[in-house]
Amino acid sequence: MSDAASGVEPGPVRPSGPARLTVVSGPSGVGKSSVLDELRRQAPEVYFSVSVTTRRPREGEVDGVHYHFVRPTEFERMVADGEMLEHARYAGNRYGTPRNPVERALATGRDAVLEIELQGARQVRRSMPEAQLVMLLPPSWEALVQRLTGRGTEDPEVVRARLETARQELAAEPEFDATVVNADVRAATSELVRLVTGRGAGGADPDPGRGAGGPAVGDTAVGGPAVEGPDGGGRQAGASPGAEDTERFA
Repeated sequence: MSDAASGVEPGPVRPSGPARLTVVSGPSGVGKSSVLDELRRQAPEVYFSVSVTTRRPREGEVDGVHYHFVRPTEFERMVADGEMLEHARYAGNRYGTPRNPVERALATGRDAVLEIELQGARQVRRSMPEAQLVMLLPPSWEALVQRLTGRGTEDPEVVRARLETARQELAAEPEFDATVVNADVRAATSELVRLVTGRGAGGADPDPGRGAGGPAVGDTAVGGPAVEGPDGGGRQAGASPGAEDTERFA
């Protein structure tokens, strides 16, 4: 499958070296869409992957812009031919990231971003170990619960399932290279821009070589308000997670 623009325009050379793939993940309700929309505004040079799906287009969706819509047989062919960087099944439909457009973007010097769920992020880690994995976190468990429960009009079982999925996703935080707390969309996006493009102070990489489970970054400094988990425990926003933090959303 070809990219929506039938090619990838060269981008500016990142200040800290070769272009980098960043995977952004996080639980439902954490504000990924808002942050990534702002990221597009702040860093228009970044390439955003367009996923492939077998589901039918929804009203207003454009093929090649929102998704590449394909038949199940074509999706299976792409998987069999190794054309997918990652793929998963959700709500009876298949979703995946086409490999070639991402590799072309990186080859032409453009940093690339994928917004995918935990299962896909783990697949990318296996297929492209050099990729950077960033988890977007809520400012608190209570804030996430409020976002997921909304006005209280949804079926309690649906809400319960969403919260359990969110708990499992947040428990995987140590698998990620960095975390960004989304207490403020513009501030969180600014930190994500630094991670994605390496545009830190003086053009330096914000933290080259940081390993999995790296410190959280966001709009609060070390020693800021505590990020509390559902058990009432927490850590200072922006501080490195210790052993006691690993299960704070469990």
